[in-house]
Amino acid sequence: MSRPLANIQAPIALEMKEFEKKFRQLMKSKVLLLDKIMGYIVKRKGKQMRPMFVFLSAGVTGKISESTYRGAALIELLHTATLVHDDVVDDANYRRGFFSINALWKNKIAVLVGDYLLSRGLLLSVDHGDFDLLRLVSQAVRDMSEGELLQMEKAKNLDITESIYFDIIRQKTASLISSCCGVGATSAGADEKCIVKMTLFGEKIGMAFQIKDDLFDYGSTQIGKPLGIDIKEKKMTLPLIYSLREASSRDRYKIRSIVKSNNHKSKNVQAVIEFVKESGGIDYANRVMRRYIDEALSILDGFEDSSYKDSLQQMVEFTISRDR
Repeated sequence: MSRPLANIQAPIALEMKEFEKKFRQLMKSKVLLLDKIMGYIVKRKGKQMRPMFVFLSAGVTGKISESTYRGAALIELLHTATLVHDDVVDDANYRRGFFSINALWKNKIAVLVGDYLLSRGLLLSVDHGDFDLLRLVSQAVRDMSEGELLQMEKAKNLDITESIYFDIIRQKTASLISSCCGVGATSAGADEKCIVKMTLFGEKIGMAFQIKDDLFDYGSTQIGKPLGIDIKEKKMTLPLIYSLREASSRDRYKIRSIVKSNNHKSKNVQAVIEFVKESGGIDYANRVMRRYIDEALSILDGFEDSSYKDSLQQMVEFTISRDR
C-alpha cells in the first residue's frame, strides 16, 4: 500500500486487517480449481479503497460493527464479479498488472467464477438478514451495467453531451463509491438523513474519481493508464466533449472523424490530445472535478470531528492527487 493510503487507513488499520482475514476465509471453496482461483483473486487485490470508504463512513456516522465487515465484503464480492465479467466482455488479458481470470483459465471458467462471486455476496447478505445493504449494493451493480450499456450505445455516433456523460459516470463509477458510503453508514446504525448524506458524499467522490481517470488519457505515458486509450476506444470523456462543443464546425468534423475512424494511429491520437489541450478541455475538466470535491467536503463538514472524518477528508484529496 502506498504511504498516503497507509496514513489515511490509520484509524481503521485494525479493522482492515481483520477484514482481510475474514474476506480470505469467505473466498475459500471445497472445489480445488475454484479455491485456487479465489486465492489468486485475493492475492492481486488493489488499494482496497472501497472497504476503506465503508469502514470510514461507518466510523463517521456511528459504530463499526459485524454488519460493517459484511457490507465491505459484499461490496468487494459483487464488484469483483463485475470486473471478472468485464474482462471477458472486453477480451482483456490484464487487470491491475496481473493476468485476468479469463487469460489464465479461459472465458467459460471466468464467467462461472463471476457467477460464483455474485452468489457468495447474495448469500452473505441473505443469511444474515442484511437486506438494506444488499439493496444498496444491488442498485449499484444495476446502475454500473446500465452506465456501461449507455456508453456503448452512444459511442456508435459519438453524440454524448455533457449531460449524458454525467449520467454515464454517475451510474458507471459513482454509484459504487456512493454505495460504499451508504453501506458504511447503514451498517453503523445511522439514521436515514445521515445515510442519504453519506450516499451523496460518495457520489460526489465517484464523479471526481472518474473525471480524474479521464484526465489520465491526456497525461504522460508514465502515469495511470496508457496514453490515449479512451480515444482509441471511442470513449467521449469530459475534456473532449467540452473541446468539441467549443470548436469550430470544421475542427469538430475533423476531430470526430479521427476518433470515429482513424483513432489507432499514434499521430492521430496525439492530434486529438493536442486539440483538447489547446481548447482548454483539460482546464475545464479540472475545474469540474474540483467542484465535485468541494461539494463532497461541504457534505462532510456537517459531521462531527473525528479521526475517521479526517481520514475521509484525506481520501477525498487522494482521489484527485493519485497517479493511477
